[in-house]
Amino acid sequence: MTQPHGFFITLEGIDGAGKSTQARALGAWAESEGREVVLTREPGGSAGAEEIRRLLVEGAPDRWSGETETLLFTAARRDHLERVITPALAAGKVVISDRFADSTRVYQGAARGELRGFVDALHSLAIGREPDLTLILDMDPEVALARGLARASGEDRFEEEGLAFQQKLRAGFLALAEANPARCRLIDAGRPAEAITADVITAVREHMR
Repeated sequence: MTQPHGFFITLEGIDGAGKSTQARALGAWAESEGREVVLTREPGGSAGAEEIRRLLVEGAPDRWSGETETLLFTAARRDHLERVITPALAAGKVVISDRFADSTRVYQGAARGELRGFVDALHSLAIGREPDLTLILDMDPEVALARGLARASGEDRFEEEGLAFQQKLRAGFLALAEANPARCRLIDAGRPAEAITADVITAVREHMR
């Protein structure tokens, strides 16, 4: 019996857009189709990366410069890639990650300063991998921000940047989708969760053929 090819899916979008909910729903669907699934997240996903996550998502908004944030995210991503993503894909599993490199491109490369060249150079040197499919959940930043802050998770350092920052992020993700049409699929996330999930599954079916 031929081992299935691994498939790497990422969910992206502004804070509060429902990425975690859709990642779980997509994982359940993929398992119902007979695939082994690894659900993971960034920053984090491996033991070392989870330690770095706390440095990134807690504390004051101005805790780090954009350059330092980029270095921390890249270190966490490298560990995540080595210990979780690459082995799972080699074993033929479907890897579904709540965020990956596109978040760093948008958050640090577009919204926190003109650091895109720095972000891209680090990605090329240390990561060098793109997802097979990226689902960008798009919704009104004001609604998403209210939802994100209402969680009161203690990991709201980026939400505390305010609405203008979230609007910059949304513009960055929309530009990313336009620039990468073969890999990125834009999903309207301002609808009931079931409708969003249906579109997510449709997009994945088309790309996994």
